[in-house]
Amino acid sequence: MKLFQQMLVAPAALGLLASGANAAELNINGVSDYAASADQVTSVTQFSDVYPTDWAYQALSNLVEQYGCVAGYPNGTFRGNRAMTRYEAAALLNACLDRITEVTDELRRLLEEFETELAILRGRVDGLEARVGELEATQFSTTTKLQGQADFFLGAVTYEDRNKCNNKGGDCNSDGTNMSYRYTLNLNTSFTGKDRLYTRLRAGNMANVWTQTDSYLADAKKGDNTLKIDKLWYTFPIGSEFTATIGALVENYYMIETPTRYKPILKAFKLGGYGSVLGASTGQGFGLQWRQDVDPGEAALNIAANYVADGGDGAKSDPKEGMFGENTDAYFLSQVGYGNRQWHVSALYSLKNAGQHCAVENARGRCIETSSGAKAAMGYSTPLAKDLGHPMHAFGLRGYWQPEDSGFIPTISAGVDFGYAEGEYRGNAEALKGWMVGLNWNDAFIEGNKLGLGFGSYSSYATDAKDVSTGDEANFAIEGYYDFQVTDNIKITPAIFWVDNAYGEAQTSGQNKFGGLVKTTFKF
Repeated sequence: MKLFQQMLVAPAALGLLASGANAAELNINGVSDYAASADQVTSVTQFSDVYPTDWAYQALSNLVEQYGCVAGYPNGTFRGNRAMTRYEAAALLNACLDRITEVTDELRRLLEEFETELAILRGRVDGLEARVGELEATQFSTTTKLQGQADFFLGAVTYEDRNKCNNKGGDCNSDGTNMSYRYTLNLNTSFTGKDRLYTRLRAGNMANVWTQTDSYLADAKKGDNTLKIDKLWYTFPIGSEFTATIGALVENYYMIETPTRYKPILKAFKLGGYGSVLGASTGQGFGLQWRQDVDPGEAALNIAANYVADGGDGAKSDPKEGMFGENTDAYFLSQVGYGNRQWHVSALYSLKNAGQHCAVENARGRCIETSSGAKAAMGYSTPLAKDLGHPMHAFGLRGYWQPEDSGFIPTISAGVDFGYAEGEYRGNAEALKGWMVGLNWNDAFIEGNKLGLGFGSYSSYATDAKDVSTGDEANFAIEGYYDFQVTDNIKITPAIFWVDNAYGEAQTSGQNKFGGLVKTTFKF
């Protein structure tokens, strides 16, 4: 026996011989019977006393069926509970060594036959190891992944009657063709593999028609080309079903289950309606989510609650009162939902507080203009009133459904909101309403492309205001777009939209707006 075979077999032989019976227990006839049946067993099922429930069944099966070096007795039994004699151990070991020698000879023949190919593979592996080492030495981070996106916007708007609008003092001069951009860097960091530190850096130059109240794009970014951090939050699991989030720059909707499948052009249609319930601003906040632990594909229940105080450099209030001040622009949001990736329904409740004071009084000491800023925190576009009574209680429903296969039937997303508040000054909006429907056809005309159609109210609109007859405050908007996927990293989206009566009763005649644009997205 060669040296390497002796080294391979020695430990097994010692174990077998040590566990064997002593010479006094030797049964020569039994050993003869055992050896005589060595070529008769090809499957472990041939043993009448071996069952799949036996603890060594799989090991015995491998030895019999793969290596053919375990035999039983002529009567078809294996006698697994019987003590092994030293002679039986020697017979078993000899049979296995014969098989090992056969396998080794076959492997040697294959190694010689494919010697050239194996040498090439070894060279490639060495090259890959060198490249991996170089990447590890120069990689951005061992814990952080960087994803970037650049968006170009080329388009224009026109008014229903620009001359009439200008004659009545409306802002109708921003309808020239322009080109703008938004640049985004997403940094996702994980320290445990289950947590996430999210940092978003953004720059843009869209202080133009695309960031006006009545034509605000979902992807718009105001700015002066300065790259700055505009989102920063950390999320981590608590057990198997809870997730906690805390951040210095976070929005409430990051801390709930996404309630829609529609990705809009106009910001008013974002999140199933960016109005009284989900309209918000970035701030300091925290939240907790619970999601039922179920098998993939099954419907699950989810519950979430979170709180955000508006303002990146200290919560906004006048005077400064911190995150929990009486007059702080603050936003509590909760969600109860049920569904899976194909369909989902949810109910939402928000409590919004936006402190305000009288900015302008008339000769009689009556407030004729309140402080601004509350409207943005409340998330509504009309009215009439410059601010909303506070605090505001808002209720919303969201749902979506998508077909299993692409075709004529679209993915459907919808939402409806209602808001109620107590007005403090004349003209404060005290009731709001909003709704939207979004349709998407995946693989429309060409595989990988998407057709979108959205319509509904232009954000939430006032239906009642303090000491003022609101009249018909309802507004309307509609949009259509087509995502053309040029490559995996480049997408071109032509889109058109119409906004009707965006400001409610405060609308200037002729100010209704029609717009068109081409958005080009680069991902890297």
